Amino acid sequence: MTESIRVSNAKGLYLEGIRDGKMAEALEKYTGDRYTQRSTGVRDGKEGFIEFFTPFLERNPVRDIQVVRTIEDGRFVFCHVYQSLNNGEAQWVTGDIFDTDDEGRIVEHWDVIAEYKWPTVSGRTMVDGPTGIEDLDQTKANKALVQDFAEKVLIDGRTDLAPNYISAGQYDQHNPETGDGLEGLAKHLKEVMRSGQAAQYVKIHRLLGEGNFVVIYSHVKQGGDDWAFFDLFRLKGGKIVEHWDIQEKIGPKETWRNSGKF
Repeated sequence: MTESIRVSNAKGLYLEGIRDGKMAEALEKYTGDRYTQRSTGVRDGKEGFIEFFTPFLERNPVRDIQVVRTIEDGRFVFCHVYQSLNNGEAQWVTGDIFDTDDEGRIVEHWDVIAEYKWPTVSGRTMVDGPTGIEDLDQTKANKALVQDFAEKVLIDGRTDLAPNYISAGQYDQHNPETGDGLEGLAKHLKEVMRSGQAAQYVKIHRLLGEGNFVVIYSHVKQGGDDWAFFDLFRLKGGKIVEHWDIQEKIGPKETWRNSGKF
């Protein structure tokens, strides 16, 4: 499958600009007439990107960055990314959404970054599993199913309805603390309820889908704090069969370098 200009630009900014350290060249090639930044530690614009990543590149001379999955939905691109810095000294999983202009050049960016954790309860990593886009004719139906799941189960808390959306035969889990299947999900939910750390979804800010993959970007309350979550779902036969997520606690507003995470 030939890569679109939007996907190519999103990956180019990541791989050439950050992995290869060619920031100015990548920004010139892949961004448009503005670059609005939602990563709270980075100022808006190309200057903010260079200001943030110059010391990052100096601290991390060895950078293994892999764009594992992409979703393209209209003018938006989602990237699911693994990063290993300085030969594994630090490992991260990142989810990014890029908005693009009419020419496919990047004009806005949102992200969530979390520490890569291993081992996991399921034995699956936070990024492994299928990557290929299939069932393009099911994009609309899959997006509608995840939208309904998000509203009724995640926001309204109707966990009893989860089997209406999640396959009873297969639910491969990549959240580090959760086992496979509906049973693994139920056990995890009981544990977090007891601990007082249950995630309360406040608002779904973005929902993007392409074929068998759908991702949601959400504001979540957890343990009294504000968090940003990406939940990535793979669907098959009208049910959710796989789940990855990335969770990041949002820092105090006085630490933001731009207008905020959402």
